[in-house]
Amino acid sequence: MLHGVAVADPYRNLEDVGNAETTAWLRAQGDFASAQLARLGGRAELAQRIEALSAEAGDVVYGILRMPGDRIYYLKRKKGQSQFRLMMRVGVRAAERVLVDPEQLAKATGVPHAINYFMPSWDGRTLAYGVSAGGSEDASLHLMDITSGRAIGRPIPRVHESLLSWTPDSRALSYNQTRELAPGTPDTETFLDTTTWLMRLPRPGQAVPQPVPLFGPLVNQDLALDRIDVAAVIFTPGSRWMIARTTDTTVPEGKLFVAPLAQLGRAGGKLPIAWRQISGADDKITDFAVAGDTLFLRTYAGAPRGRILALSLVHPDLAAAQQVVAEPEAAVLQGFALGYNVLYTQEQLGFNTRVKRHAVTAPGRELPEVGPGVDVAPGLPDSTALVDTTTRTHADVWLATSSWTTPPRVLAVSARGNVVDTGLRVDKRPAGAPDLQVTELMVPSHDGVSVPLVVLHRKGITLDGSNPTLLVGYGAYGFTMEARYDPRATAWFERGGVLALANVRGSGAFGDAWHRAGFKSSKPNTWKDGIACAQYLIQQRYTSPARLGIWGTSAGGIFVGRAVTSAPELFAAAIFDVGIMDAVRAEESANGITNISEFGTSKKPDEFAALLEMSTYHQIRDGVAYPAVLLIHGLNDPRVDVWHSAKAAARLQAATGSARPVLLRLDAQAGHGVGSTARQGVDKLADIYSFLLWQFGSSELAALPPAR
Repeated sequence: MLHGVAVADPYRNLEDVGNAETTAWLRAQGDFASAQLARLGGRAELAQRIEALSAEAGDVVYGILRMPGDRIYYLKRKKGQSQFRLMMRVGVRAAERVLVDPEQLAKATGVPHAINYFMPSWDGRTLAYGVSAGGSEDASLHLMDITSGRAIGRPIPRVHESLLSWTPDSRALSYNQTRELAPGTPDTETFLDTTTWLMRLPRPGQAVPQPVPLFGPLVNQDLALDRIDVAAVIFTPGSRWMIARTTDTTVPEGKLFVAPLAQLGRAGGKLPIAWRQISGADDKITDFAVAGDTLFLRTYAGAPRGRILALSLVHPDLAAAQQVVAEPEAAVLQGFALGYNVLYTQEQLGFNTRVKRHAVTAPGRELPEVGPGVDVAPGLPDSTALVDTTTRTHADVWLATSSWTTPPRVLAVSARGNVVDTGLRVDKRPAGAPDLQVTELMVPSHDGVSVPLVVLHRKGITLDGSNPTLLVGYGAYGFTMEARYDPRATAWFERGGVLALANVRGSGAFGDAWHRAGFKSSKPNTWKDGIACAQYLIQQRYTSPARLGIWGTSAGGIFVGRAVTSAPELFAAAIFDVGIMDAVRAEESANGITNISEFGTSKKPDEFAALLEMSTYHQIRDGVAYPAVLLIHGLNDPRVDVWHSAKAAARLQAATGSARPVLLRLDAQAGHGVGSTARQGVDKLADIYSFLLWQFGSSELAALPPAR
């Protein structure tokens, strides 16, 4: 009973994943799902085709970071390799060097390892990076001398987030670490009371000094920080200030503080630093950058689509901040970066992005066209450093192209508008891949509000209601799906498949207001928008309910789960991918507590009501003819506990009135998807496509008995 409401929870026992009975049940469910999926006719051929498409596309490169001295760092998975390695080169045309290869750890332990984050020092001598195992994202922080490749000190455990920053002299590093919890401590304590530490590099021949606490709820009790405030302390060369930023790790709005950099050395770090608060969560500041004595801020306060302010750190009164980039009239200001005497902003329009160059005292102008074959404007590469933000000496800006139909490239655009391909990405379009039709639409939802939907399919298909179609949505945290090229999707299009992606409310398609329209008590708009898009696809004869599937991942589990439980008659199959299934109990998990700011807490009556409404597990009804459901989860998932999928699977299997299968696909060496190997990615996508085609009655797939 919660707030006077009886809340059934018949499978609460499955939350105890360490219990022997639960472990046995999970193993049996996973084994059964694997056996059923392996038996699907055409599944092996799909996996082979997806793997071949990935190989034809070439090496995968992301996380590009430019640093002083023309040093370039990036993650790269070469064709045929299992995992991404950390590479570097000095100059775009220079030979590359492998800095970190997680495959060596995988071979030694038999468990997949992945690089979670990396940050080289400004002088290029030292590398800080995080590595975790089995998709757990439970990263340990490593330090390495780049010249020799030798480790510095021992790995530091429980450094989950990439909240790293080097001091301007490259002699010390700040990082955030969770507490070491005693056995029996509730999971909800995992991300509370974290501490940002400062670790100085050792002098030659000396041991690594002990780190000193720098910032956090246990360190700065005078600042009245919340226990959930997870902080980063950021240093910037050329600035005499350091900035502390806190968030709950889920939403970007948090608190900002400033202190003089000189106070780092006060009495060997034993005297408290005099932090001054600049802003709180209500100020809706989501990003910042420092140049000398000026703090540039991106905020949604008074500007739902975002704007840029400049604030003097000498007198950091937010009320005195000056607007330097106004809110765009139609687009959403997603991000910004400082360049060579200019400021760059990235704007999102629908599913596409563009970049503008601004003189701080003049209106921005869009960068020039980037050449034939690129049908959308460019964006910042992988949300990493756009330019050399340390000294801002680069006169060019690097842009990453993004398109539904063209492989990405990284282009250098000079101040005069000259465009040169850096050659860092040389992805290829697979030979024989079908030409695609891309249609971007605005679809009326249940309340008349128009929702962005993009539909992709092979050119020339007949709109007769027979096409296998997959609707994808997310709708949370203000995250917006953008145009991206995925060569592996060719396997779907080759089989006549239609792919539709919806930026439902809860995303940031039209800025902060669109996000808030699918948030807590307004969350039903998220799945109702999805249902409206499904109805549109059926009405326009792209497909029919017998050949329509729906897919949601993580927080998108609310989108897919509630669409299926609200309108099961619209879908033949659904993919619940590492999804939030039990929204009422979510906050009782380690990471669930960080999501209260997005979804709410069951401890407040009004927010509990919203959580109950968005909770798929609690909305499943006995005897309803639900579509086929494939639930996917990694046993090491640190973001959404595996019991979400387990409880939903058990409830659906008991309740459904159809003969459609409900399968729980589990991976003992995976988590939320971060760090998965190439092989894991291929197998997962092959299972999804073949499961859907099986349920759509494709003639290419062998008929199987009902899988219950």
